[in-house]
This record gives sequence, structure tokens and C-alpha cells, in this order.
Amino acid sequence: MKKSLKAFSFILAAGLLVLSGCGKEAANEPAKEPTADSGEKETFKIGITQFVEHPSLDAATEGFKKAMEEAGFKEGDNVEYNFQNAQADMNNTQTIANNFVGDKVDLIFANATPSAVSALNATKDIPIVFTSVTDPVGAGLVEALDKPGENITGTTDNHPDGTAKTINFIVEEAGAKTIGIIYNAGEQNSEVQVAQVKELAEKAGATVVEASISTSAEVRQGTESLVGRVDAIYVPTDNTVVSALESVIAVANSEKIPLFVGELDSMKRGAIAASGFDYFDLGYQTGKMAADILKGNKKASEIPVELPSSLTLMINKKAAEAQGLEVKQEWEKIAEFFDGE
Repeated sequence: MKKSLKAFSFILAAGLLVLSGCGKEAANEPAKEPTADSGEKETFKIGITQFVEHPSLDAATEGFKKAMEEAGFKEGDNVEYNFQNAQADMNNTQTIANNFVGDKVDLIFANATPSAVSALNATKDIPIVFTSVTDPVGAGLVEALDKPGENITGTTDNHPDGTAKTINFIVEEAGAKTIGIIYNAGEQNSEVQVAQVKELAEKAGATVVEASISTSAEVRQGTESLVGRVDAIYVPTDNTVVSALESVIAVANSEKIPLFVGELDSMKRGAIAASGFDYFDLGYQTGKMAADILKGNKKASEIPVELPSSLTLMINKKAAEAQGLEVKQEWEKIAEFFDGE
């Protein structure tokens, strides 16, 4: 009887050991991948890195999301956005990009030159689409507009005719002989534009006076340094200055100095004129690129960098009055008038 009981106990213990082993093996098995029949949708993770918040860049981000939605990538459904704002800090752009790589996002949308450069520094594998970049070639993002990088492409906000139209208007129509330009020398896109403005101004018979700043807190002081030295002020698509544009506008209004800018959103905030386009549309163009990449229709290396699809010279009548520039009726032939929202 004792032998039988011992034998039974041994068999029972062995059985429990086997069951325990099977349980552990099952627990260590990897989770099954969702199948087409499982009803689960694939969710794409998109990292959005934006250099600073201001109307133009904000509009580009909204345009990007709109194009993605129309292409079937709906936030909260099959796409998750991780939006990060670098607050105009170059170091932050690299940290954000590195974090996106660590999070293994499926695509990075880089809004403005510093953000795009940092994204490319962080990865040569994850697809990157950029926008609001003035000189993609000079910034080292692509070899040429028609030769994007292995994992990067996007849109540029530097229409070849845009700056020329504005500078010619400042000299020929506003009668300026000296043009003050305020910018952040730390932004590569701004350095490119300053060189363009100098060349265009010289051809038109005018000279350029520079005011370089490093942070948005220095914008007002930089603008004030131009008072009494220039006939007009031009602000390029410099993210640091544009983020504090109200400081420039305040000085321009109080000192009656005509202010001109590099894009339409800034013109609407209180500058006299700009030759530009809607940044929402530019972001929308970029979103269509991203959708093609995520769908597998094209690789980033197969999509050329695109220019803005349209260009308009627009004049803000209220700003002209505030800054002492008489609006001429014949300007209707060369520009559109902006009367406020």
C-alpha cells in the first residue's frame, strides 16, 4: 500500500512539473502579429519636429495633416502624431530627432531647416519629409532638387522669383535706397536669403544694412539699431525673427519705416507687402509625399524636392498707412490688396 502511494505521488509530481514547463513555454512565446483577418489596423507613428511656433510653420503642419487625412491616414484611427516644438533652440532639434529614432517612428516630418538637418543627422533609414526649408542643397539635405537623399525629400519655401519681386517693389515702388535686414545668423536658411537680398538690391541700385540677432528676445533691439540708417526694412523667412515679428512691427509703426517680409502670413500680421504663397498649401504638398512613402508607392529617394505651386505679391493697406507709405492705385496691376481678415 505504501509503495502504491509513493508511486502515485511520483507520477502526480511529474505531471505537475510537465504542466508547469508547458505553461512557461507558452508565456515566453512572442505575441502573434495581427493578420488581415484579425480586424486590427496597422497604426503608423509620425514624428513632427517643428523649429518654433509661428503662423507660417503652424499652417504648414496643418496642411501636412490635411493631406495625410485625405490620403487615408486619419489621426486617432491609423496614424499617431508626436508633435515636438524645439522653441527655436538648435540643441532641442537634435534631441527631438534622436528621440524619434529611439521611438522607431515610421516617418519624420521636419518643419524648417534646423529641424530637417537634425533629423537627417539622427537617421539614414527612417523616411524624412521636410518643408519650410529655404536651401535644401546648401543645408546638405539633398544633392540637388531633382536628386533627393536616400531617405529624405520635401518642399522648399524659396521660390526663385519671390524675393526678387519683393526687393524690386521696395526699390522701384517704395523708393528705398537703403534696406535694413534683420535675421538670425545661426539659421542657414537666413544666410542664404541675406546673400540673395544683397545681390538683388545691388542690381536694383540699393544697399543693404544688416542687423544680426541670436534670440527672439533680441529682435526689438536689433530692429531699433536700424532706425535712422535705412529707408525700409525687410524680414526674410527667418524663424527666430518671425516668431517675434510684433516687435519689428511696433518699431516700424512708431518710426514710420516701411516694413516688408518674405511670406504672406507675416504680411498679414502688419507688414506692407510680401511675395509669397500659403504655407498650408506647402505643407499639403509635403503631406502628399509622405502618404506616397507610407503606402509604398514611392521611396523618398524617388520624389524630387518641390517648389511652392503658386506665387502672389500682396499689399497690406493698413500696414502701409501705419508706416507712412502711400498706396498707389496702379499697384492693383501687379499685386493683390489685403484689407484684413
